[in-house]
Amino acid sequence: MKTSDLLVKALENEGVEYIFGIPGEENLDFLDSLQHSTIKLILTRHEQGAGFMAATYGRLTGKPGVCLSTLGPGATNLVTPAAYAQLGGMPMLMITGQKPIKTSKQGQFQIVDIVNMMRPITKYTKQIVHGNTVAATVREAFRVAMEERPGAVHIELPEDIAAEDASDHIYTVASIRRPDADNLAIKNAVEKIKNARMPLLLVGAGANRKRTSRALTKLVEKTGIPFFNTQMGKGVIDERHVNYLGTAALSDHDFLHCAIDRADLVINVGHDVIEKPPFFMKSDGPEVIHVNFSPAQIDSVYFPQLDVVGDIATSVNRICKALTPQDHWDFSYYFRVKDEVVSRLSIHVDDERFPILPQSAVKIIRENLDEDGILTLDNGVYKVWFARNYPCYQNNSLLLDNALATMGAGLPSAMLAKLINPDQKVISVCGDGGFMMNSQELETAVRLDLDLVVIILNDSAYGMIKWKQEGMGFNDYGLDYSNPDFVKYADSYGAIGHRPTSHIEFAKILQQALVSKGVHLIDLAVDYSLNHSILNEGLKEKICVL
Repeated sequence: MKTSDLLVKALENEGVEYIFGIPGEENLDFLDSLQHSTIKLILTRHEQGAGFMAATYGRLTGKPGVCLSTLGPGATNLVTPAAYAQLGGMPMLMITGQKPIKTSKQGQFQIVDIVNMMRPITKYTKQIVHGNTVAATVREAFRVAMEERPGAVHIELPEDIAAEDASDHIYTVASIRRPDADNLAIKNAVEKIKNARMPLLLVGAGANRKRTSRALTKLVEKTGIPFFNTQMGKGVIDERHVNYLGTAALSDHDFLHCAIDRADLVINVGHDVIEKPPFFMKSDGPEVIHVNFSPAQIDSVYFPQLDVVGDIATSVNRICKALTPQDHWDFSYYFRVKDEVVSRLSIHVDDERFPILPQSAVKIIRENLDEDGILTLDNGVYKVWFARNYPCYQNNSLLLDNALATMGAGLPSAMLAKLINPDQKVISVCGDGGFMMNSQELETAVRLDLDLVVIILNDSAYGMIKWKQEGMGFNDYGLDYSNPDFVKYADSYGAIGHRPTSHIEFAKILQQALVSKGVHLIDLAVDYSLNHSILNEGLKEKICVL
């Protein structure tokens, strides 16, 4: 067989279902081999869309999503998705083409050193120089992508190598069991928790897996220890639980931080310093136990006193087994903080002004999306409101990026979520700025016959930066723009566009769109005028007395 045939067989051997991407001239042998495969090619309208879909596949399944591009500009367009997957801990494989490496057809035309370009933002990057190395390279790429901490890997297949004969065997996919934590580390963690007076549980992005979700829920049920989470840890434990205190949508000065500041021990499960800090560690603050697959990366805002390194779910189960509620534990202050957080978050949620307030939009979306429904967010100031106000009931039911925090990923990630979960309702919430960065993928969504709801929070500006600009005392300058008619834009792709003119009309349109076929785009005017007074001025004035 030729090398491209062997590459496809190696991908099939890894269980690859989809390849997302845009082929070029240098991928034509691979494309020819792929047409005889069980793997489905999902053609996108931009390499970024393909990369974001592949990364989200990795996030939701634990197996690397695969994306494809040609050389030069096709490959450089995968840089942002590579960083998105790498920082977000999402296993993903990128396959890029290249000109022939044995002979030159066009000099240096379109040639960029993609392997070295990818090196700082991937776990593994390699050019195939002989067909007989393909199978081993694919097996190693998948192993590295899934190894803790998961991330992005890259293979470059030159045009002439793809067409060469190859005679290599396929390698067995061996499952790898993660090691358990050291017995002494577990014992020390249990002793610290028992001896604490006000222990507090923090759930981070690395805990967002089903086994860990079950283990943490069991720990909270058995011990009664209250918990909070990071933005990317939302839903790991059902947030309707009586012991849920809230989400650390900000790094400091929120009402939730009153509880954190009073704790004498934080059990930090699955936290990664790449994610925006849920609180800043201080020398006179609570001690921290770091429970994760890898040791803590020491940072000026994160320097835990104890590492429990090993499979997270196993570590949590072992700690849980050794713990019983202690008579000297006192959680009364935490629940007073929770009451304060709930009362603060309820302000304006029923305000029916239009354009709609973000917290009101969050409430309507939560009320209309099923318990197992999936909500994906692009990046903008609304992410803070969803983190604080949107209760999650299951892990990975709210997909947001708080690592690279790139704009443009919200729509492609929703498309992937719907593609692999066809029986679940999926909503994508984007700001108008982020939506326009990959809006062309509406055509892909329509072509794939997805039933999907896309909500654009429209303020005709880069709202997150305007909020920061106002908070820093700068003049309102340089961040406003005009938008296309989003309803006509949606209609032009074969989607169904809507533009509600009231709070009530938005709720009715959303209800109908969720039970209708096709891609529905809702152009929702949003009012961010209270962001500064609530998130900047109001929080600075808070006093943790309670």
